[in-house]
Amino acid sequence: MKRIALVTGLCLLGVLGATLAASFGNGSFTAHMVVHMGVVAVASPLIAYGIADTPHDPFPPPARPSPILASIVELVVVWFWHVPAMRLVADGSLALTLVEQASFLAAGLLLWLACFRPDEGRLAGAIGLLFTSMHMTLLGVLLALAPRPLYGEGDVTCFGMPLSAAADQQIGGVVMLMTGAFAYLAGGIVLLAGLLREDAKLPTGKPRC
Repeated sequence: MKRIALVTGLCLLGVLGATLAASFGNGSFTAHMVVHMGVVAVASPLIAYGIADTPHDPFPPPARPSPILASIVELVVVWFWHVPAMRLVADGSLALTLVEQASFLAAGLLLWLACFRPDEGRLAGAIGLLFTSMHMTLLGVLLALAPRPLYGEGDVTCFGMPLSAAADQQIGGVVMLMTGAFAYLAGGIVLLAGLLREDAKLPTGKPRC
């Protein structure tokens, strides 16, 4: 199962890289967001699950960072690259865009590895993912409901479809809102469900330490 998750995540990264190359220069915020959320919310958890507790795990359980700390790192990375000035610079340079996506991948792997903890740490992992869901949802809402375009003006081309800058930003915000809310909330629920299953297996009268 781990190998399947790892191979799937790596293949998805390849598809996202091709999507990034094909859409670069079109000025579409939605295209950027599809790649971004694919990296942090789909490819990262698959790869993290595939390497967790294996010789390829860069953070074996004793060395794993706090899920909340990892979530804060992802918050800083994501919000930094969505400052309008930074988006303008990144959108004008493929090399910088690759650095941006690499930082998303690093932050995503850090978060998911921090949250894939042994049984006694599942609650902390669930809290970290739920916190991440909150700040991703908040940014998505702010982008979708912004009264004016934050990332340029005029029309853009999103996967071959012409859109106004305002509509493109709104769709991108919805992509972030929906994908982020689902992926991190679902991850937190899965961890909590696993914790409850483990508790149910304990003998009656012997609470979990």
